[in-house]
Amino acid sequence: GELGRLDEALVLMRVIYTRRVALLGALHHDTILSGNNQVASLLRLERWDEATTLLRDQLPLARQSLGADHNMTLGMSSNLAAALANDPKHTRDDLLEAETIMQD
Repeated sequence: GELGRLDEALVLMRVIYTRRVALLGALHHDTILSGNNQVASLLRLERWDEATTLLRDQLPLARQSLGADHNMTLGMSSNLAAALANDPKHTRDDLLEAETIMQD
């Protein structure tokens, strides 16, 4: 079903991201967009740990390249908060971090 297609899409997104890093660099807008697309798929697949890890890598790059107030950077921050809060294995610290992110 749909989850199988999302898994297939995620594989392709990872290939695109890897190629964009190699060709354009990690700070290029298109590369950051590719990373963000991966995050969206990971969240739909409820792969919280992977989404959190990727977001922790991508957010500093987005802030540096696009700025802290850019729409994509803000969306990535929101996605990190959602991944932390929605993970069934979340800790109290995860919830506090999610709350802090949303307040910033």
